[in-house]
Amino acid sequence: MTTLLIIVSILLIAIVLLQSGKAEGASSIITGGNSDLFKNRKERGGELVVTYTTAVLGVIFFVLCIIL
Repeated sequence: MTTLLIIVSILLIAIVLLQSGKAEGASSIITGGNSDLFKNRKERGGELVVTYTTAVLGVIFFVLCIIL
């Protein structure tokens, strides 16, 4: 069970690093330039798969942690 937790942890780290930055204008948010703050962005294709995979791996990670 511990081995499975380590594998899921490594996969979760890797998939999070693959995600594109969604806070591209973080410095403008801090300085007050909020023109892009509520811009509607839809994920398509690869980004959507990466987002769903991250969510699934996150749930699996927390369930394994609670079980252990």
